Amino acid sequence: MPILMIFIDGLGLGSEEAQRNPLLTAKMPFMRKVLSGAPLCASSIGEGIESSNIVIMPTDALLNIPGLPQSATGQTTIFTGINAAAAVGRHINGFPTPSLRKLLYDASLFKIIHEGGGKVVFANTFTHEYFETAEQGKLGHSVTTTAALAGNCRLFMPADLLCGDSIYQDITNEKLRERGYEVPIWKPEEAAEILMKLAAKNDFTLFEYFQTDHCGHHQDFPLAMVLLERLDRFLGTIAAGISTHSLTFIVVSDHGNIEDLGVKTHTLNQVPTLAMGKDISLFKGIHSLLDIYPAVLDFLGIHGSQPARKILSEN
Repeated sequence: MPILMIFIDGLGLGSEEAQRNPLLTAKMPFMRKVLSGAPLCASSIGEGIESSNIVIMPTDALLNIPGLPQSATGQTTIFTGINAAAAVGRHINGFPTPSLRKLLYDASLFKIIHEGGGKVVFANTFTHEYFETAEQGKLGHSVTTTAALAGNCRLFMPADLLCGDSIYQDITNEKLRERGYEVPIWKPEEAAEILMKLAAKNDFTLFEYFQTDHCGHHQDFPLAMVLLERLDRFLGTIAAGISTHSLTFIVVSDHGNIEDLGVKTHTLNQVPTLAMGKDISLFKGIHSLLDIYPAVLDFLGIHGSQPARKILSEN
């Protein structure tokens, strides 16, 4: 069965302090339904929720390394199954260093699935400006982009979005319109349907959403409410459609952020890992970012060679 992974940057399990945690008051009917009316926070998840059709596990993002968890090492861990923070001796923010890129090109989830005969897709739409900036050396590829390229994924462009073959990182295309692209504004439900149709054609599909992390760094409470409510509509539509599209979907994150707008930084909080669909028992064993990679491979029945663990110098 195909698996759809939704990666949400900067979504942790926060406290019950409403003045800090927007997830307590945002209108999120999907999440409240699966949590028996409770908001998505540490106390409502406890040690985990398990049933025949849903798994929600509190997941460690610290990786046994002191300091705040960061994007580059956390995401590399998710997509390689290697403790990237331990490999380089610290948490690294932003874009992957040469050492992290080496890990991704050796052991990317996309690569292992592709080499195992599976079809892999990175569903996000890229822009022409992105590639121009990258070619000029002004911007490196993110962890997710590097992971996808390691698996020989074609990166989608606005023309693909217009054909219904990809979706933009903000879900609705508003950010893409702001850049001058003539694209329709989508409701979260419309974007979710497009993503599910794409995922149904492939074995592993990834969609990355990082507006949550940007919002958390800006401590923008009103924007957080908008983004979380949009995200809930998006996820709720996918949850309602997985049976029709014969999908299993999993939601993962790399570190906390938006759940505590009292600070500009990331947090030490655990992150939620949510899985819905058939044969989700494998995901009950996810307690750390390290556990996501092997669970996905086991779910797909793809067992590639052991990831390369030779660590190069960081730079």
